[in-house]
Amino acid sequence: MSGPATRPDAPRTATPDGLYEVTEATARSARTAPVLAALGRTGRSRLLAAMADALWADRERLAATADEETALGVPVLLAEIARTADQLRLFGRVLDEGSYLGVAVDTRTADGTAFPPVRRRLVPLGPVAVFGASNFPFAYGVAGGDTASALAAGCPVVVKEHPSHPRTCALVLAALRRAATGAGAPADVVTMVSGFRAGTDLVRSPQLTAVGFTGSVGGGRALFDLCAARPSPIPFYGELGSVNPAVVLPAAARDRPADLARVLADSVLTRGGQVCTKAGLLFVPEGAGGDAVVEALSARVAETAWPVLLNSSIRAAYVSGTAERAALPGVRVLTRHRPDEGDPAGPVPPVLLTTGAATLREDPGSVLTEECFGPCALVVRYRDTEDLTAALTTLAPSLVCALHADDSDADTARALLPLLAAGAGRVVWNDATCGLRVGWATQHGGGYPASTDSATTSVGAAAIGRWLRPVAYQGVPAAFLPEELRTGDGNDGAGGHTVPYRLDGVLLPGPERRNR
Repeated sequence: MSGPATRPDAPRTATPDGLYEVTEATARSARTAPVLAALGRTGRSRLLAAMADALWADRERLAATADEETALGVPVLLAEIARTADQLRLFGRVLDEGSYLGVAVDTRTADGTAFPPVRRRLVPLGPVAVFGASNFPFAYGVAGGDTASALAAGCPVVVKEHPSHPRTCALVLAALRRAATGAGAPADVVTMVSGFRAGTDLVRSPQLTAVGFTGSVGGGRALFDLCAARPSPIPFYGELGSVNPAVVLPAAARDRPADLARVLADSVLTRGGQVCTKAGLLFVPEGAGGDAVVEALSARVAETAWPVLLNSSIRAAYVSGTAERAALPGVRVLTRHRPDEGDPAGPVPPVLLTTGAATLREDPGSVLTEECFGPCALVVRYRDTEDLTAALTTLAPSLVCALHADDSDADTARALLPLLAAGAGRVVWNDATCGLRVGWATQHGGGYPASTDSATTSVGAAAIGRWLRPVAYQGVPAAFLPEELRTGDGNDGAGGHTVPYRLDGVLLPGPERRNR
């Protein structure tokens, strides 16, 4: 595996097709919007399938290029490309099924009095911007979940190129644009802009209707504020920073310390700790059982190969952040080595620290409760359930949390689950926090600073809802209605409905379910 070859100031070898100045990119996107919407569900499903096929066909070159730029490793990146292609195909199935449109029809009052039907459905917002992440060049990049869900909704995408992997961005963009034209869609369903200034200009563009972002709290908050300060504010869907607590209960610690050490190590060290779902705080009980867990975990962390981080900025923040935390009163170092300060792109040592729950209670705004991006975690030892609960209540919301419990922990687990669910978008039982599966039930979001809108998700089928808005048609004749609103309810002369819908409050299935 090579080290990252790209830095924010590295020159691009060639200007890729589809890379424009902001004004040109947004104008092209605006012209493409009605064409993409007019493709309908079937056309956009075909488009997404073609894009998935294009990525998979070019997977070897994509993975090799991304490894040169990120040092994540070709096997890891091939798996990520597979996930990205599957994600595109998932949104094709979302389109085919159709319930995402939220079709509802009212034809009469509660006492049975008929009135001209009101029909409601969701429609695409229009052109949107997507800011991808450094740590997932495919799944959260040019062809990632934000792009896939926006295209499925019918919204053209202007991608902000990530400076950590510009060559990968260019290759993915080319694959998507080739696939689009092959599927009968305009290439400009996806365009791209480059540069720091382009990012701020992009969110100010009057052509844009929404923004998706994956990155740091500082960068995300700055863009969020720009979106809110526009003459016509637009939604900003940001996934920012998350500490993701993992809680080990006493019986679990006593009965399976080695297994817990393995799962916790996976939660901290996967992809060099450079994932938004990394468990940054590990709550472990005091006593012999907890001691065994910490000892086994420390051994695993100590023997882990040092990872190369994604870029020099992330590496510098990791080195300074771990040093700052290790120097705080009440914090003790369990596993740590000094990195090579002479090599700004060199590997870094995983770091495991420990403190007591009282440290968090006494200083709830401490840096200890903030995300430290990279292979670092803080073990928090607690005395009892009251001590644990008091510490957990000091934490900001997270994307995910984990609860590790055995049968003997049932009462405590039952009491803790509402507290954990109140502070996280996903609650994991006896598993690693980083095992995010992409599907219909996926939830990837949380309260601020985990994300800027806890009511949405950036991953999974429901992510399409961010790029849609409702429109109701009152008394409009069937001939003028979109296909999905011609419900065949006896009031519009249509022969049957094409998607699941709600008629006067009763949920009715789509044709596939109805004909089974």
